[in-house]
Amino acid sequence: MNKLRFAIIGVGNMGSSHANYIPKMEDATVSAICDIDAAKREKFAAQLNVPAFASAEELLAAKVADAVIVATPHYDHPPIGIRALETGHHLLVEKPIAVGVKAARELNAAAKKFPNQKFGIMFNQRSNPMYQKLRELIADGELGEITRVTWLITDWFRTHTYYASGGWRATWAGEGGGVLINQCPHNLDLLQWITGMMPNRITAVGFIGKTHPIEVEDEMSAILEYPNGAIGHFVTSTGEAPGTNRLEICGDRGKIIAEKGKLSFSRTRKSVKEIKDTSPESFAHVEKWEIDVPYKSSGNIGEHERVTRNFVSACLKETPLLSPGEEGVKGLELSNAMIMSAMQRRGVDLPINGDEYDQLLIDLAKKYGGKKTLETKKVEADMAASSASFA
Repeated sequence: MNKLRFAIIGVGNMGSSHANYIPKMEDATVSAICDIDAAKREKFAAQLNVPAFASAEELLAAKVADAVIVATPHYDHPPIGIRALETGHHLLVEKPIAVGVKAARELNAAAKKFPNQKFGIMFNQRSNPMYQKLRELIADGELGEITRVTWLITDWFRTHTYYASGGWRATWAGEGGGVLINQCPHNLDLLQWITGMMPNRITAVGFIGKTHPIEVEDEMSAILEYPNGAIGHFVTSTGEAPGTNRLEICGDRGKIIAEKGKLSFSRTRKSVKEIKDTSPESFAHVEKWEIDVPYKSSGNIGEHERVTRNFVSACLKETPLLSPGEEGVKGLELSNAMIMSAMQRRGVDLPINGDEYDQLLIDLAKKYGGKKTLETKKVEADMAASSASFA
């Protein structure tokens, strides 16, 4: 096989992006398009000169691709993904892997049954050189044992027009949540991927429609407790402007800040523990170096394309996946735990109960359904008709 043939299921915002860059790759091509919106599927089918399908089941049965990209609304990711694997396809799923961890775990279990088929997830930020360098520094022990991780990520400002762009958007039944499930999957994935740590308890405070007339959360603040005693903070919002994107990670050998494309490392000469244990001074001077950490440029290739290129190489050459699909459940579990904690006003231990979270989603849809008062308007960003269901 010289070229990997992709079928794209769902050509909304992200699916259309993949359809535009994949044909330019040397070792991949688009061989089919699938969308329930006739105008969208026919547009891209004509543009790429490939067959178009109205349902995922129809496409998968046609055997016209080696791999599929699932870029549908969130709830469809697991069932379409499982069926793609069952029909012999490699699978690349857009974020999030699912809405709830139970469905994500079921997709992971299905993937294990097909070890010869690659399963990846589109966590494009894993290809960001700055985050790759930060992860490398931590893995190499440059920061010592991690004691605190704080991510203030409030630069997700969204208008009412954005939330009115699709009837499914900003609803529990349609999207499965708000800022956490839509804007923050990449950050929540990076939080555990960079540090190599998962918390064992989360306590959160969240707000339903605090700054928008919607039925899901548009602001969330969480405290994360880790098994080693470290503490974490995660703060996000779609109603704050100007926003901030600042990640701080503290350890026994100093602190690293990732902000505005820059890695700043305050490296202590001695370990913080050694200074505390041995210094004769009450207010000891902590000798440190301020370092701007260099990292390689990403070049002209976009982050999504870099993940796709890695996926193609994994399928054709057995290159290790940068973003294995089974890891998608980790960030999702953080998101689910934050929602559960905020809505039930209690601390939540991890791993969470998937059935309990699914019931919570049903309860939230009943309680808040209809509180989104925005009239749906057709705008360029509308993905409401981009699901490719099993018709």
